[in-house]
Amino acid sequence: MRLKDAGLTAEKLKKIVNKYMVETYERYPFIAERAEGMYLYDEKGNAYLDFYGGVAVNSVGNRNPKVVEAIHEQTDDLIHTFNYPYTVPQALLAKKICDTIGMDKIFYQNSGTEANECMIKMARKYGTEKFGPEHYHIVTAKNGFHGRTYGALSATGQPDNGCQLGYKPVLPGFSYAEFNNLEDFKSKCTENTIAIMIEPVQGEGGVHPASQEFIEGLRKLCDERGMLLLLDEVQTGWGRTGDIMAFMGYGVKPDAVTMAKAMGGGMPIGACCMSKELARVMTSGSHGSTYGGHPVACAAALASISEILDQNLSENAKIMGEYFMKRMKELPHIKEVRGRGLLTGCEFDIPIAHEVKAECMKRRLLITAIGDSTNRMIPPLILKKEHVDQAIDIMKKAVHAAVLSYQSENFRTA
Repeated sequence: MRLKDAGLTAEKLKKIVNKYMVETYERYPFIAERAEGMYLYDEKGNAYLDFYGGVAVNSVGNRNPKVVEAIHEQTDDLIHTFNYPYTVPQALLAKKICDTIGMDKIFYQNSGTEANECMIKMARKYGTEKFGPEHYHIVTAKNGFHGRTYGALSATGQPDNGCQLGYKPVLPGFSYAEFNNLEDFKSKCTENTIAIMIEPVQGEGGVHPASQEFIEGLRKLCDERGMLLLLDEVQTGWGRTGDIMAFMGYGVKPDAVTMAKAMGGGMPIGACCMSKELARVMTSGSHGSTYGGHPVACAAALASISEILDQNLSENAKIMGEYFMKRMKELPHIKEVRGRGLLTGCEFDIPIAHEVKAECMKRRLLITAIGDSTNRMIPPLILKKEHVDQAIDIMKKAVHAAVLSYQSENFRTA
């Protein structure tokens, strides 16, 4: 739907939002009306180069034709039903995912946060049923992020972040250890620890990839102590890091893994995949979702995942990610460039990330900021060199403007 269809001006639409909606997001000043491939278009028809990808969702490109076609075809047959009848999209998607990533079972949800809630519940139930009522402790990583519902935010190792402030005490049974520090994870495990849960690359925590030694060490630790290795691949999954799933690139198989974002090609869907042994605790009534496995979302996800695999977008993410990170090193005031595939970040030696984001937006490039000094870029995996070059040209100008603003502000307060 577009402004002209609603008979509104941009100003009137924004007034409606301000009056009726609870706002927890920092809004861009424009209205997103349509999208195509690498670009998002505002109400005036201006094109924005999309290096945000709907927060790593639109990996096959904005409004991918195969995804759009799958949605149209499914809505002609069935939009929604409850989870008692079988549906074709659910079954085909389950087979596609499990066969592709080598997991045994899948449970559908509606988002990444929900998928993580499912994984946490499943691990705790497995621990208490197999080892006793106190065996539900999970170790997660400091600066990790797993979502904003109660269990997921309790697993999130950011106690001073806005997602936890005002909601304490959080759910008991979690400890936070330093990411990429195997010894600290060992020290946080107790006789009642059932699982270790991490992201292969910390996205919201500043774009920090796990080292090979760390991932391998966690798998060995879990095997030695009879614990579960749980991987949150909501952001890293389905080609983002240069492999189909990040864990496949590390060569380390988890006991359970979550996914969402790129999975649905723009439709709301998430899932938790697990081993047969873990799946046994998911008995009738133990977990459920009215919309989980929604026929339209599953049809879209099947099309999205098929595009990722058929177009070998994980390989493109690897190639373009290397090129993009190499070019980001040309930016002024760069302290460090980090990432894996097209989950990328650049940290500056001065706190200008929010200004860089704003200056990029003015020049019609969409990126995001994490903290005061780091910008994160998570573009669609259909990215080409010319898009990278265009983005770098804009970022150079944006950094220059941000630095001037920072210097001017410091001069006034000196």
